Amino acid sequence: MPTRRSRPAAAMVLAAALAAVGLGPAATPAFAASVPVGAGSYSDTRPPGTTGPTTDTGTPVTPKVTRAAADKPVPTNDWWSSLAFQRYGDNPYSTPMYGHPLTYQAVSGGLEVGYPTSPTVVGEGRQYEYAHKRDLTLGLSGLDSPDTKADDWSDWTVTPYWSDGSRTLRTTIGHGLPFVYAQGSGGNAQITTAATPTVFSDQGNVLGITVGGHHYALFAPTGSDWDVSGTTISAGLGGKDYFSLAVLPSTDALATYRAYAFSFVTGSQVEWDSSAGTVGATYKLTTEAKEGTERGTLQALYRHQWLHTTDDLTPYTYVSPRGTMKVREGTSFTTSQKAAPVLPALPKTDAVDTSRLRTHLSEVADAPDPFSGATDTYWTGKALGKLAQLVPLADQIGETATRDKLVGLLQGRLQEWFTAGGASEFSYDKDWKTLTGHPASYGSDSELNDHHFHYGYYVYAAAIVAQYDPSWAEDSAWGGMVKELIRDTANPSRSDSAFPFLRGFDVYAGHSWASGHQGFAAGNNQESSSESTNLSAALVLWGSATGDARLRDLGSYLLATEGEAIAQYWFDADEEVFPGSFGHDTVGMVWGSGGAYSTWWTANPEEIHGINVLPVTAGGSLHLGGHKEAIRRNIAEMERENGGPAVEWRDILWEFESLADPAAAKAKWDAGHAGYTPEEGESKAHTYQWLTTLDALGAPDPSVTGDLPTSAVFAKGGDRTYVAHNHGSTERTVTFSDGHELTVPPRSTATGNGSGSGGQDPEPSTGNTFRLRSGGALTTGTGGASASDTVASSEGRNHDGTPNKPLVYEAKGVNATLKAGASTAFRLRADAGTAVGLGQQARVSYDLTGDGTFDRIETYAYFATDPVPGWEEYTHARGLKSATGTLGDLRGGTVRLEVWNAIGDGTALLGTGGDTSRVVIPYE
Repeated sequence: MPTRRSRPAAAMVLAAALAAVGLGPAATPAFAASVPVGAGSYSDTRPPGTTGPTTDTGTPVTPKVTRAAADKPVPTNDWWSSLAFQRYGDNPYSTPMYGHPLTYQAVSGGLEVGYPTSPTVVGEGRQYEYAHKRDLTLGLSGLDSPDTKADDWSDWTVTPYWSDGSRTLRTTIGHGLPFVYAQGSGGNAQITTAATPTVFSDQGNVLGITVGGHHYALFAPTGSDWDVSGTTISAGLGGKDYFSLAVLPSTDALATYRAYAFSFVTGSQVEWDSSAGTVGATYKLTTEAKEGTERGTLQALYRHQWLHTTDDLTPYTYVSPRGTMKVREGTSFTTSQKAAPVLPALPKTDAVDTSRLRTHLSEVADAPDPFSGATDTYWTGKALGKLAQLVPLADQIGETATRDKLVGLLQGRLQEWFTAGGASEFSYDKDWKTLTGHPASYGSDSELNDHHFHYGYYVYAAAIVAQYDPSWAEDSAWGGMVKELIRDTANPSRSDSAFPFLRGFDVYAGHSWASGHQGFAAGNNQESSSESTNLSAALVLWGSATGDARLRDLGSYLLATEGEAIAQYWFDADEEVFPGSFGHDTVGMVWGSGGAYSTWWTANPEEIHGINVLPVTAGGSLHLGGHKEAIRRNIAEMERENGGPAVEWRDILWEFESLADPAAAKAKWDAGHAGYTPEEGESKAHTYQWLTTLDALGAPDPSVTGDLPTSAVFAKGGDRTYVAHNHGSTERTVTFSDGHELTVPPRSTATGNGSGSGGQDPEPSTGNTFRLRSGGALTTGTGGASASDTVASSEGRNHDGTPNKPLVYEAKGVNATLKAGASTAFRLRADAGTAVGLGQQARVSYDLTGDGTFDRIETYAYFATDPVPGWEEYTHARGLKSATGTLGDLRGGTVRLEVWNAIGDGTALLGTGGDTSRVVIPYE
């Protein structure tokens, strides 16, 4: 058994005090080996034998930044990260960086600038790219710097820095910026072109040139004059230290761009909000006037942005690997999108066979090793995700023992990782300001790759645990460590000195990047976009379960934004992004330079198409249903390339297809479910429930949104089903964007047709429905305020099967005809508060003629409530304990419900009033 490293008492006290005020590990003493966070901890040193960030040959590296930036957390996994992360020992500058519309590469003499407008298709037709090709190099005369460092950065801009001892150069570049802003000393401004330029305008300090078929404007301080000598263009700065250039959409745009040439961008920032089913964002640049008073600017919007803005745009456009970029005149613009649908799980429907689902759940929960031998961060995450998806399904069918076993498995494995000193732990790197899990995988340590992929599973699993055991998720328990993982991957704070702002998520590009160093000729990349949205959905669920609106709304912003980026840039949903010469309908990987029909490990079409689908969850996958034709094209191409339907990842691809065509996907399951092995993060239980539920409800309809982030709408044959989960402790009415409403009891999922009140999951659908009313009545009426009655204590005695001081509810004078094949159903809301070991039991009795003799008595297995305040659901799915007599038609009959505590020593509450507790009799 591993020996835990020591934890000095002084360090524990100080770290705990800092954590209490939200400062985290930044001020942790250097001698501390283990930093406590609530009930957990992480290490401030890597375990023996492990590695941190290195070059490709294994040499350790630290951030390549200037002294001015030395204390700032470096946002690795960005479009420009090679400036700060030197992956190759012989390249202390950068690899190509794709800002769009411009591309860049740092070299000893300054900054290479290009504007690729003609795509090439390479790799046997599998990859399209707008590769960086130098049109010119911006620098200073004589500059020969030994390296380039990152000097400053903001949300989507960065400032590279060169110095050779005599000359210094800083440039500011960024996404959407047609300008490069330069400040230098020790030499003249110098532009070196890749070929002899053509001058189309010479206005002294303003020069228009064409090189490589692209038009550029060069701007020197007023009073300066550009001199053209072959491929070298230079200008004295006249005692000033600034100059700039811009790529022009056309030569006649020069006058417009000249007006903003000396309004230098100094920073960039996004602000977001999420409310009433809408996610809004404002993207703003800060500027400084180097000459005159103009503080405006020009910026180019990506397709996923201009599709969702109503702000005025100019007629100017640019070419990019993401389709047409449109130019906005001004320092800011806003976008507004529908929030993506998120649920903890698809709701229960009568279409799902309870017995069959129970069997499939047992296959996983009772397996000898439910974690399938996983030891590293990624494969442990996959296993956590698989188990987490099953917890709500077990709960839906009343399998509380299986539910609790699954929750216990999740808690146990998370706690192992959340405790320093064992075989698995997280360690903090003070140089790179990152938290790395060990054992690591896929370069998550040496390259800082994929943290959002890996840790998203942990946060998702923790969110499911929090839904069922809120005390576990308290900061003082294990929630503090969950938040450390969130700070590492999706930190919403720009002032946090311990972790960077949104490490992997590129707010302007609209999606995350996977590589920590970005050290590729094609720029950075992201393969599994769906594992990125898995983290976003996890934030929505974690924030909802723990009452953290800030993290919940961050998740909504990330999910809505990346969801649109995935549709446009991975799936080409509108068929306006991929070049006509690229013969594919999807890409497995997006690169800074374009996209590739491939994965890192295989050319198998199933995995190329499936890698941007898994993990399939009701949190992170429903948004894909907003582009059904793209799904159909995707599946059709997969089958063409595969030579037939999916085999290896059939479950993932069935589930993907169900988001567009549920019946077709269900038919494939029906024909092929017996003889396949689930994908490593999937299970037959989840796949069966997913496909069967969508076949019953219809595909997701993201065009309608709810004002609760955890809500969704499904449509089938013109009928919509509204679903929402209420993590809160009080009833909530959810209003949808089409005007429909759904009332959701606390700590419950509800479904309905939008008429106002919704049935708690599951929604009984057979026979007449009677609601409980305090005072002992069963009524078919739906009115009345929510209330409760107290279930008397069992006083420590066992009354399993025998009513003891029961609450009794009756409906008399009932006339109804027995429905063939139907059976009694009920859903009762119960809350044992903090009492331990209580179990409520129900008995439903039928007096067919009202003569006082009960002809049929059904006693159901008791329901063990948890010791956490909040309503739980007791349903008929617990199963019959015993039944006597025979049902027949009711003629002036009586229906009776009795509820009592079968075990335990304490009272419980039974929900009454409204539509919260009900009995459905098997009659017409």
